[in-house]
Amino acid sequence: MSRRPNILFITADQWRGDCLSSAGHPQVRTPNTDALARSGSRFARHHAATAPCSPARASLYTGLYQMNHRVLWNGSPLDDRFDNIGRAARRAGYLPTLFGYTDTSPDPRCHHPADPVLTTYEGILPGFVAGQLLLEDDKTWLSWLRKRGFRSEQLARIHHVAPEEGERISRNPTVYGADETPTAFLTDAFLSWLGEQETGTPWFAHVSFLRPHPPICVPEPYNRMYDAEEGPAFAGPPTPDQEALAHPLQAALLSTMGLKSHIPGAEGLVRDLDRRDIARLRALYYGMISEVDDQIGRLMAGLDASGMAGDTLVILTSDHAEMMGDHFMLGKGGYLEQSYHVPLIIRGPGMAEGQVIDRFTSAVDLFPTLVDLLDVSPLHQPDGRSLRPFLNGDTPSDWRDYALWEFSFRHMEVASEVPAGEEPARGKSLISLRTDDWQYVHSPGTPDLFLTPGASGRPSVTPLEDVPLHVRLEALERLLALRMCHQDETLCHSMVWAYHADR
Repeated sequence: MSRRPNILFITADQWRGDCLSSAGHPQVRTPNTDALARSGSRFARHHAATAPCSPARASLYTGLYQMNHRVLWNGSPLDDRFDNIGRAARRAGYLPTLFGYTDTSPDPRCHHPADPVLTTYEGILPGFVAGQLLLEDDKTWLSWLRKRGFRSEQLARIHHVAPEEGERISRNPTVYGADETPTAFLTDAFLSWLGEQETGTPWFAHVSFLRPHPPICVPEPYNRMYDAEEGPAFAGPPTPDQEALAHPLQAALLSTMGLKSHIPGAEGLVRDLDRRDIARLRALYYGMISEVDDQIGRLMAGLDASGMAGDTLVILTSDHAEMMGDHFMLGKGGYLEQSYHVPLIIRGPGMAEGQVIDRFTSAVDLFPTLVDLLDVSPLHQPDGRSLRPFLNGDTPSDWRDYALWEFSFRHMEVASEVPAGEEPARGKSLISLRTDDWQYVHSPGTPDLFLTPGASGRPSVTPLEDVPLHVRLEALERLLALRMCHQDETLCHSMVWAYHADR
């Protein structure tokens, strides 16, 4: 790129990487996202580095694995010493502007104890200014709906849909229409802001859509867009009881995973749903993806109309994925790939078009990619690598042949035997290494897991006693080596006198 591009960085929360028609999904239709992929590069094996939202976004924004940024859950502070995409963009001359949210808990050491910023995990990533906030409480969107004539009693139950006779999962539409969704609200805000930008003055916008994150509900026509009976088969064993035998963490997740986060007002556990119920819920989720896709189409049309499309770097991804019924689970977390495989599409001036990259890439690669493209130096050592060679049509010969993700379950009661002398919380985490041939999961105090790809790439657990010892040792050695290779190296390759003014 001969000049600084505009940057449109789009995230859509909880979007599964297989839920794109360009990825070959048998049902989901995403024509606007597919068009973006045809004009750029789609990374087919892209993975989040962790879950849930705050930890995943910490990796996305800093280029660090959880083992280094140490954001373990929603509400865990992000250490202020770390660089991020907002701060790096400012050093490149941009004023990064946020539409939506970043789920960043501030470093409490930088704030007075009475500062209200310490009451929520939904802070703004340092470096960004707010173009239009939309946090999980929906307040700014609800105020917008009120101006459009919605009544207080409607707003109080805005995501509740009318029951459907004889069905536990109602597929009735929301009271708000397709042009009144949270996604449409943020798209409108961005397009209005875009109209105020001067041609020739580069800008940086982060549009952070909440959908298809729960609650799972959507307006017409999306609520009936997909036939629940035609979806792909669910991954996992025939019953939740059998699934719970796979690992103590699975047993804990199945015994605590409630319906309320996905279905407003619902009681009970996800495991209480039958496959037909989950299939209906999944059809709604697909409809939510199509709703987001239509708003992405509006974003791209707005860029075209502004005359800035040719000068704009567009990045589309998600923070983490969604189980959506596989293994009798909803939401994200644990060790299964369905929680971590997410979309990534990048299009930009002078970049290769129509590529499908079939190498393992990670959320930790986004920060080093941006600082590389913007020609600024990171202020810490990222764990990821720049994707720029791929964007130029090349494939590095030494690119990684694995995906790595982590998950902390310190907040959960999981049957385990923590190594002697260790605090119990320190053992409540896992690290997963996924290669072409297998996935190995290690967690202190709980049994290791070995998984092998099954139908459609969905892994199944292989009993450890059936795994050759040399294969297990190779997996453990690779995990240990990767942990050692990703120790923080920000200052370790320099000497203090190299920073002295006389040098």
